[in-house]
Amino acid sequence: MFDDVTVTGGPLVPSTPEEVDAAEARLGVRFPAGYREYVTRFGEGVLGGSWVRVYPPRRILSGDNNLAEWQKRVDEYWFWDDGRDVLTKDQVLRCVIIGDTADGDELIAHPDHPDRVYVLPRNSEDIFVAGDGLPAAIEWLCNSGELTEPFAEREFEPFDSRTGG
Repeated sequence: MFDDVTVTGGPLVPSTPEEVDAAEARLGVRFPAGYREYVTRFGEGVLGGSWVRVYPPRRILSGDNNLAEWQKRVDEYWFWDDGRDVLTKDQVLRCVIIGDTADGDELIAHPDHPDRVYVLPRNSEDIFVAGDGLPAAIEWLCNSGELTEPFAEREFEPFDSRTGG
């Protein structure tokens, strides 16, 4: 599924399947298709020349920009009214953040449609549907041209947000 991704640097800091299961149980959600494979294969890091960061389960639960902090911030600073035909504010507040981009765009999934990945762009009041499943969302982020110039690079550089590197 992610065979075109090349790892640069290291070491990898993969999540375990048990960590994914525990986070899904604690949150009462199922992560999008491909999420489990991505975080158990690569772990935390940045993909595509410092563009896409998929959060491991521990970061969603208690790391930087964790779910509770993210929901509070989105509730307080909501500005995506142009995207209400995609998701309303109430629907977004039920979503789970699963990643972001280096520019501050955020990847989210709604529990009623767990495979669909949405993007809350930092510099737009729209909400985008990035695709069904994480692989499709990553390709949309890298190729659609909506948020950045399209690029072919699929290098993954691991890091561990718990240690700052």
